[in-house]
Amino acid sequence: MKTTTKSGARWNRVYAMSFASLYPIYVAKAEKKGRRKTEVDEVLRWLTGYTQKVLEGHIKKQTNFQDFFNNAPKLNPARRAITGVICGVRVEDIEDPLMQDIRYLDKLIDELAKGRPMDKVLRKQTA
Repeated sequence: MKTTTKSGARWNRVYAMSFASLYPIYVAKAEKKGRRKTEVDEVLRWLTGYTQKVLEGHIKKQTNFQDFFNNAPKLNPARRAITGVICGVRVEDIEDPLMQDIRYLDKLIDELAKGRPMDKVLRKQTA
């Protein structure tokens, strides 16, 4: 996906958004479909490597998306297995790494809300 000046400016606004402002929306989307807040938190911890306590601290501090992802202890390498379309764009084709990580999160929440089993959402390998 090619970045234009217009899309770059739009992305900068997304990066500056408070993660905490979208967190309740992620939870509501999941709960509306019968999932739980604990599952949303599990997805977030899997993706970022944050502990529950640190995750809650970022929500309380209103950390922006850029800092939320840039300070993640260990972004899960299995996130590269996330494919599909979110907002009309294939997540695997997004060139900007930060925007791609944000869209990975969006895709995981969508999969959770659609009832996909947690082991599949978290890309767990079965032996």
